[in-house]
Amino acid sequence: MAQEAKDASESISILYRVLEDPSSSADALRVKELAITNLTNYLTKENRAEDLRNLLTQLRLFFALIPKAKTAKIVRGIIDAVAKIPGTSELQISLCKEMVEWTRTEKRTFLRQRVEARLAALLLENQEYTQALTLLSGLIKEVRRLDDKLLLVDIDLLESKLHFSLRNLPKAKASLTAARTAANAIYVPPSQQGTIDLQSGILHAEEKDYKTAYSYFFEAFEAFNSLEDPKAIFSLKYMLLCKIMVNQADDVAGIISSKAGLKYLGPDVDAMKAVADAYSKRSLKYFETALGDYRAQLEEDPIVHRHLSSLYNTLLEQNLCRLIEPYSRVEIAHIAEMIELPINHVEKKLSQMILDKKFAGTLDQGAGCLIIFEDTKTEEIFPATLETITNVGKVVDSLYMRSAKIMA
Repeated sequence: MAQEAKDASESISILYRVLEDPSSSADALRVKELAITNLTNYLTKENRAEDLRNLLTQLRLFFALIPKAKTAKIVRGIIDAVAKIPGTSELQISLCKEMVEWTRTEKRTFLRQRVEARLAALLLENQEYTQALTLLSGLIKEVRRLDDKLLLVDIDLLESKLHFSLRNLPKAKASLTAARTAANAIYVPPSQQGTIDLQSGILHAEEKDYKTAYSYFFEAFEAFNSLEDPKAIFSLKYMLLCKIMVNQADDVAGIISSKAGLKYLGPDVDAMKAVADAYSKRSLKYFETALGDYRAQLEEDPIVHRHLSSLYNTLLEQNLCRLIEPYSRVEIAHIAEMIELPINHVEKKLSQMILDKKFAGTLDQGAGCLIIFEDTKTEEIFPATLETITNVGKVVDSLYMRSAKIMA
């Protein structure tokens, strides 16, 4: 009747009536399970997240009549359904907290651990790092005691992401190694293996080992691509980023035009292509344009943003050093005009480069000029002379010590 109903709201009301039926025979339970699945799908399509939450509370009496494994499947299915509705992160967190309390009361350890892992992932997404770390610390100890390897892989991966977000690279690497160790002992689904490879690539890229990072991103991309997982686009994006960072920006066009790359044409790929073109031309203006045009894809992705900031600074320094090389005194406005950037931005960067000893010079802000000093070449004879005198001093000290012993 629900499937044949004219609209979704009518189907939903029919399915609610099925669940309200007090019958608890084997056939009735099987029909109710089917009704829950269909009702979850209808409510998800209608974006009724609050109704899904209430459904989970309403079903608690029903959960007492069915096996624990089926309960776990239904609960996780409804939480996943809420996740599909946009803008429900706060609702998901409160829903998971409610379910953790219920599972603790009902002594359903298996389900509680999985819901807690899901809650930790949501807290991480919401940038509530302290709560997520506290939750994971207790959960890891508990799961290690039970030796649940599959859940342990999930939790160790989560912990690695959490430590990376907190900029604690050694702990992020240690957690990832633990996840790999647990994964080697069991069969890991391809999507999970792809996630491990993706995290490995991110950590290697953070250590500036872009070649190794590229190989991990490639492995992750192949895994996600075969599963048609949305994470494939991120793996491809980071692959292109690695190519740019190792000065192989010309390879970007080839990767994009490959059979696998063509499937993912869109703003993310276009953003990386624009950055690669700007880097190939050594043009800061094109670089700035790319960052402005693709702000959501470049600035709002923390991993890409961090590496592109480093790339932009390197490119800016190289360009400035090349421009000021012929001069001993030059107006800052002239440099800004040549490099096509605002005067304040150029002046700030030049002062930073002087402090970092990238070149010898000073800024005359009254005249609006940069004065460049000639590099004073130190004669090689001076360090050699100082070294000789130091060695002679050591010999004299040694002879004095020996003579003192003889006299004694």
